[in-house]
Amino acid sequence: MPNAVTITDHTFAAEVEQQPGLTVVDFWAPWCGPCRIIGPMVEEIAAERAGAVKVAKIDSDENPRVSARFNVRSLPTLLFFKDGQVVDQIIGAVPKARIDAVVEKHV
Repeated sequence: MPNAVTITDHTFAAEVEQQPGLTVVDFWAPWCGPCRIIGPMVEEIAAERAGAVKVAKIDSDENPRVSARFNVRSLPTLLFFKDGQVVDQIIGAVPKARIDAVVEKHV
């Protein structure tokens, strides 16, 4: 069972911008090879940090408004929101340790 929440253009504000604390949003697409590489790592982080960090996934192809709003041009892109505001980002497939380091910096 996935630990990351699936969000859409319609649920983004309620699920991310109106949430206290840290929310990691994974912008991905089914055709994106690097997205498939970091997808399991994102799920691991969601499981390991359940209750402390919210992790959400948004399919950029199906939800172009949020992707355009945050100028997401490359996939995968991870945006880190603290109390509803973007505080950091990672673009591309990176090792899990790098994602963990950015999470740790903001929790």
